[in-house]
Order: sequence, then structure tokens, then C-alpha cells
Amino acid sequence: MKGRNMTRWRDPAKDPRQEPKSNLITAEGAARLRGILDHLSRIKRPELSAKVGEAAALGDRSENADYTYNKKELNRVIARIRYLTKRLDELQVVDRLPADTDKVYFGAFVTLEDDEGEEMQIRIVGHDETDTSRRWISVDAPLAKALLGKALDDEITVKAPAGDSVYVITDIAYRTPGS
Repeated sequence: MKGRNMTRWRDPAKDPRQEPKSNLITAEGAARLRGILDHLSRIKRPELSAKVGEAAALGDRSENADYTYNKKELNRVIARIRYLTKRLDELQVVDRLPADTDKVYFGAFVTLEDDEGEEMQIRIVGHDETDTSRRWISVDAPLAKALLGKALDDEITVKAPAGDSVYVITDIAYRTPGS
């Protein structure tokens, strides 16, 4: 039996997708999500509702591509609004610096150096605000888990598919919430 929704079976006890995700988010991440929710609720949804209404008034909906497309888009926006509303209620906003800023905790900007001397800076953020282009990684990621609680000049080893990676923490910085 073939189909696009068929996937291979995974043992739920070992499936990393089944691990509970943390509900932490930075203050700026929460503000961004609230902005998206506001835009979808106040601007996008009414705009699409009007388009669906106009397309429905034209008559036969079964052959009306404009109606079909806008209806699907409206349903997608409504689902996203529902998800964001629920998710924002679940999230715990971290809006203060940790007591010990000499160690790596949630919201930290961490500069790492690998075996070849290459440096990279990452930021540990919530699951909802990860951004690979900015090197913002989830607090649930293996690298972030290995970094949490570590101090300057600590060496960490991260298991990766290509083999173990070893890093040294060369800098830890925090941004004051709201700045």
C-alpha cells in the first residue's frame, strides 16, 4: 500500500519527536508571536473572509478556483490563529537574566570553538523561535542540552550522526530583556 502519508514505523519510546518540548520563550519571541497572531486575526482573516464572500457571490462554487483557493487559505489562517492562541497560553516567558550570568542558561549567546579553531556563536532560545540562519537553537537541541549549566572555558562533547564533536566555550553573553 503506497501513499504520501505513509511513514515508517518508529518505536514511540525511542522517537525523538515524541519527547516533550519545553515551553520556554524569550520576551522578544513572545512579542513576535503575539504580533503574528494580531496580524492574522485583525488583517489577514477579515481580508480572506471578504475574498471568499466575493467569490461565493459569483455563483457555482464547484468550478470557482478563486473561491476554492481563498477558502483553503482562510482555513489555514484560522488553524494558525487557533494554534498560536493555544501555544501562547502554554508558553512561559523568560523575561529576566539568570542569577549566575557566568554560566550558560536559557537566552544565552554562546561562542564556541571547535577542534580546528573555528568559532561559532549560537543563542539558546525556545522551540518556537529557533532560526538556523541566525544560529538560534532550541533549548531542547542536543548541543543546547550539553551547554546548559556550563561555564567559560568548559569543554563539551556533542554526539552527532557524523561522530562526536568537541567544543570549548570561549564567551557567554546575555541580552537584557527588553533591549
